[in-house]
Amino acid sequence: MRQVKWTGVYPAVTTKFTANSDLDIPAFLKNIEYQVDAGIDGVVIGGSLGESSTITHKERLDLAQATLMAFGDKIDIILNIAEGSTRVAIDLVKKAEAIGLHGLMVLPPMMYKPTDQEVADYFKVIATSTTLPIMLYNNPVDYKIEVTLEIFEQLKSLENICAVKESTRDVSNVTRMRNRFGNRFKILCGVDTLAMEELLMGADGWVAGLVDAFPAETVAIYRLTKAGRIEEARSIYRWFLPILELDINPQLVQNIKLAEVMTGIGTEHVRAPRHVLVGKERERVIGILEEGIASRPVLPDYLSIDTNSIV
Repeated sequence: MRQVKWTGVYPAVTTKFTANSDLDIPAFLKNIEYQVDAGIDGVVIGGSLGESSTITHKERLDLAQATLMAFGDKIDIILNIAEGSTRVAIDLVKKAEAIGLHGLMVLPPMMYKPTDQEVADYFKVIATSTTLPIMLYNNPVDYKIEVTLEIFEQLKSLENICAVKESTRDVSNVTRMRNRFGNRFKILCGVDTLAMEELLMGADGWVAGLVDAFPAETVAIYRLTKAGRIEEARSIYRWFLPILELDINPQLVQNIKLAEVMTGIGTEHVRAPRHVLVGKERERVIGILEEGIASRPVLPDYLSIDTNSIV
């Protein structure tokens, strides 16, 4: 079994659809190929950006299987688990394990405001049902459920709970986690507009969104920051920020799919009830992307940075 690193850049990949809303696996794999060439470390399939609420278990497993076949020896392949039922979540976990997936990202119980103990017990039962390594997703802004330090305290003895996608939008939470748990949990920033700040404060990686359209720039920021080449990373990050802000928006899926089209590595089809962007909002997003693409920076040779030396 591949050993998941939980360090580096992990795109939350978009799910590609045809015009009639079927899965478009060739387009899906084409996008991931561009990202692998840019130096990503893993992918998260079927997350919020992957339109999780509109794809079936079979579809997400089909996407995962295709990715394993194409890139399973090159990158970590992680499946998102976002369910309202512990029993249903475990069923999907078992199926993911059976096809050879490398790891899981697990959200708190969905469609229900659980108590902290219910959240802790949900994670415990899932973790003890599998040998797969797990990254928890802590996003109280969007999902109204915080995975608190006290919950992490209950989970720290479970060895396969390895990491957290940190999306509280509070940069200080990286330091709180480090002060409380040291290096027990890998921390990956889950908010594009806070990524460099959290990397500087000790985050291990970046579960990124706009990487789907701008893979080289995203990986360059990560590697340069971790290599201590701060000024070079900061210059790219400042250029990137207006585009990264498209990630913290209710229409992040449509924004990022449009960006993929404009950079030539994706398609714009979304699955209902979503609609593609139209009108003034579409014009606004295109304007941001056109300005960014026109001033796209020349990147240093970031791929030559030895990732084994990054801590």
